[in-house]
Amino acid sequence: MPGAGTHDGQPPRWWIYRGTGRPLHDTSLAALLPPPPPWRAFDGGPVLPPPPDDDAEITRRLGVHHAPARSFPGFTDHEAKMVNTALLLRRPLLVSGRPGTGKSSLAYRISRELRLGRVLRWHITSRTTLQQGLYEYDAIGRIQDTAALRAAAGDDPSAEVRSAPPGVGDYIQLGPVGTALLPYAAPRVLLIDELDKSDLDLANDLLSVFEEGSYSIPELLRARRRHPAVKVLTDDPEGEAEITGGSVTCRAFPIVIMTSNSEREFPPAFLRRCLLLDMPEPDEEDLEGILTAHFGGEAATQWGGELIPRFLERSRQRGGLSKDQFLNSLHLAMSDPDADPTGPLPEFIETAWHPLFGTDPGTRTV
Repeated sequence: MPGAGTHDGQPPRWWIYRGTGRPLHDTSLAALLPPPPPWRAFDGGPVLPPPPDDDAEITRRLGVHHAPARSFPGFTDHEAKMVNTALLLRRPLLVSGRPGTGKSSLAYRISRELRLGRVLRWHITSRTTLQQGLYEYDAIGRIQDTAALRAAAGDDPSAEVRSAPPGVGDYIQLGPVGTALLPYAAPRVLLIDELDKSDLDLANDLLSVFEEGSYSIPELLRARRRHPAVKVLTDDPEGEAEITGGSVTCRAFPIVIMTSNSEREFPPAFLRRCLLLDMPEPDEEDLEGILTAHFGGEAATQWGGELIPRFLERSRQRGGLSKDQFLNSLHLAMSDPDADPTGPLPEFIETAWHPLFGTDPGTRTV
């Protein structure tokens, strides 16, 4: 793999994701992406149409303005290298770092730049199971609807009307992981947020699904002779997909971004099949880019000179602050009609800068 970083200020030729924040123009990821390694090639089908766009959500998270390259929290040549390596190898990317450093935003940056549509997001808790990520089957709802249909039929002599239950596909909805593994021509972006909050078994369960690129739905497997092809709901709004034979196999392996706050360790077998990226703390250039993306270049120039160094100093004092707190403070300042961007910033902007980890180190007493 040639090169590990930029050459004379230009990204290496093998990079597809450049980290510029600007969508691909006059081309697509499918046209740029080389074939997968033979051991990561999948042949699911029939191929589904592209997913819906979600420009409003991406804009809400990344800002409406296009900022210059390396303008996002944590963006470095190393980040782009790891994203491109994950693309070429069809491997999940495990992104670790302190809360608020832009780990989750990476999924949305990739989706916007590579024009991959709506990001599928799965937020993990200690009670999350793999099946919830793959699909959910509302068996109780189907039983209740069947009983209601039979009651409505009453004395109708047609046994078929009285006994036929509703179609099973109406009661199955794929989760974010199950939707991402559908046979799309181009990879979906799947964000698995805060994986380190999961049960100890979830990482190993995910490992099996990601290795095979497929999964089965037992409720459809049992009915495959009578109903070989069944339409089910997906995780996309109003989305549906047809599943044949009760099994799903991907065609383009999804771009999987898994975030971790480094609160636990993962099994070696899981780590061996992932790529690892440690998200660094944002610096002055990162924070200036955030202001530009959300408020425009003029606001970044007017307010950033004092706000950015002040925020970084408080972040060091308080064990690390988040980009959301940074944006909140500027919105507060701009909402004050008496605030002067050329003068000292008001003290009340620091009301949004509370410590993320318990007691403020600067206020502790011995």
